[in-house]
Amino acid sequence: MSKLESQDILCYIDSLLKYSNYSKAAQSLYISQPYLTKVIKKVESQLNCELITRSKLPYRLTEQGKIYYQYLTSLEHSYAKLVREISYVSDIGNKLLRIGILASLGSYLTPLFLPSFLNLHPACKINLVEDLPEKNEKRLQNNELDFWIGQNSSSISPNLNSVSWGRHSYRAVIPRSCELYQKDVAVIPEGTFDISTILNQRLILTSKGSAIRKQIDQLLSVYKIQPNIVMESNEIRTVLKLAKHNVGVTIVPESVNIEECGSEYNIYPIPTDKISLDYFIAHHGERKLTSVDHDLIHTFLNHGQPCAV
Repeated sequence: MSKLESQDILCYIDSLLKYSNYSKAAQSLYISQPYLTKVIKKVESQLNCELITRSKLPYRLTEQGKIYYQYLTSLEHSYAKLVREISYVSDIGNKLLRIGILASLGSYLTPLFLPSFLNLHPACKINLVEDLPEKNEKRLQNNELDFWIGQNSSSISPNLNSVSWGRHSYRAVIPRSCELYQKDVAVIPEGTFDISTILNQRLILTSKGSAIRKQIDQLLSVYKIQPNIVMESNEIRTVLKLAKHNVGVTIVPESVNIEECGSEYNIYPIPTDKISLDYFIAHHGERKLTSVDHDLIHTFLNHGQPCAV
């Protein structure tokens, strides 16, 4: 049975189980009802068994049907592994690396290590896929990416392998307009405020979907705070600059360099037991790492220094 045939039959069975009706299932698959009936009967004839019970609703797989369904699923997994292995060999020859990263993260993170990597491998081409973390994670699982760079490795899928820089803290930027602002103080000592006090101010945050926002939203949930979010942005640089210009309080990772200016805003280090992150680079667990891959990981791990914004 070809890959196309097994994938089609799997979809046909899924639709029949979903709709418990041949006409509706065929309509959802954009095929005719007689053709769908013919395919299922042909398979049942070949296997000499009934795959789906149709005597009562809803349709269910028979015991033989369950075995066949598991077989089709295993074919899907085997084909996915085949694609990964072929892609692995192809990438060695083409020297192309597909790296997924959130745009706001990539704008300040990739300059820290990609120049060094490309100095080692000048013939290598990099394809950056800048998208939300959950989309890039799915791409990596589907072998549409070679690597994914993100934040907070503890939350990624167990079939992905990752290495990280270790824990990094966050800092709040408190402008003059905030009641917590302390005149001409560049850095307010850690522990001066409770995190809930910071979260109850007018906030400027990164948009939903970013790793930073997920952590902040979790804190808001823990402390049962209904936030006053005056503005959101996909770009962390925009969020930081708006906070500096008196729009509201924001929270950014320590890896983002903030110039001290006590006359305009305070910088407040947030304890790592409240909120922290780790920058990671991940690859599929079944990927066979090449020397080029190892060099990419090495340069990533050894160039994690703060950069200017």
